[in-house]
Amino acid sequence: MDTVSQIFDKWAKNGRDELMEKEHWKNVIKFLKTVSFDKPFSFLDVGCGNGWVVRKISESNHCKKAIGIDKSKNMILQANTKKKNKTEKYINTDIESLNDKVKFDFVFSMESLYYVDSIDVALKKIYKLLKPGGKFFCGTDFYSDNKATIKWSNMMKVQMHLLSKKEWVEKFKNTGFEVKTKHIKDLKNKKKWKREFGTLFITGEKAERQSSN
Repeated sequence: MDTVSQIFDKWAKNGRDELMEKEHWKNVIKFLKTVSFDKPFSFLDVGCGNGWVVRKISESNHCKKAIGIDKSKNMILQANTKKKNKTEKYINTDIESLNDKVKFDFVFSMESLYYVDSIDVALKKIYKLLKPGGKFFCGTDFYSDNKATIKWSNMMKVQMHLLSKKEWVEKFKNTGFEVKTKHIKDLKNKKKWKREFGTLFITGEKAERQSSN
């Protein structure tokens, strides 16, 4: 088991998974409200933790299936205990190992993509997993423009890829995505960085028609 899985296994046992849910809930829900879920769709959450985003998404009348994956076995156990309906499914795996034969309309990731061995490899896999016209939403508080959070990697004592907003955009573009960014801020939060920088969301859209080149 790698160090990241070990850390999140411990967090799932000591209740920190619920703290993460509470920390991110406001900005994530605010972002998701800007997304149109007005027709039948499938949804994948990469690094789903205890499944809180999957549970929220699965409440949509148009949600056909919502799958959450996480490297932490204990996080998946927690997600299954909180399961609310039949459209939810949780799998103990990482993005690199996930079968890419099943395609999704939307892929989501909050505070997890920077833990992977290679962001480029992970992005290519996510691109494969998306249907033409599908979208990948990547949320992070850990980016170099936000000076208050760059100490997190030393605190966590694990590999965390620290990129700037510009570098994130470049990696998405190099993968083939059309890219948009949005900062979701919590203007009433006590923490200055949450008011001034907030969560960076990078949206990558896969073209409707793929080039034959």
